Amino acid sequence: MSFRAREMYKKVVREVGSKDLPKGVMESIQEMLPNSKVVMNRAQRGIFAGRHIRFGNKVSEDGGNKSRRSWKPNVQEKRLFSYIHDRHIRVKVTTHALRCIDKAGGIDEYLLKTPYNKMETELGVIWKARIEKMYAQLGQMEVGLFTPDEEAKIEKGFEEAEAFKKEATNEVRREVREEGKQRGDGGRKGKVVVVG
Repeated sequence: MSFRAREMYKKVVREVGSKDLPKGVMESIQEMLPNSKVVMNRAQRGIFAGRHIRFGNKVSEDGGNKSRRSWKPNVQEKRLFSYIHDRHIRVKVTTHALRCIDKAGGIDEYLLKTPYNKMETELGVIWKARIEKMYAQLGQMEVGLFTPDEEAKIEKGFEEAEAFKKEATNEVRREVREEGKQRGDGGRKGKVVVVG
């Protein structure tokens, strides 16, 4: 395992925690981490989907003189919604990674479908491990299913509560109108604040 892969593995263990992960996940992470030692520093702080700085020549129009230059990836800071965490994740992504995320169906699905060795960034590896951990915890939860009769009772209870709320609101409005008529302004002046 190269130096960078070892450092990434240590950061994943520190960020996610190895005791809560399902069996074998940490071994697979260790096996699949990229072996490349060279990586752009800012790529470690975002999801770049394999895009890095590219190098080439700037060619002048007059004499064809060449001078070295570089092209940086198109990086945007975005807020992507994670359904598994039920919150937005603020992350720097390339436009290529955004297209990949859209094609996969969201940030969670993209991270789950992308293997560790193609992730190449510490942030992506950490979020992928977190999401796998959450899915493992969800898989161990017990799910209670309601019978159709119980579901109908629950729905009826919600409808009754909504009807009671509407009736209470209408009652307060009627009282405000009556008070306004007694004052002679038709209920347009003065506010009534109902607490309860």
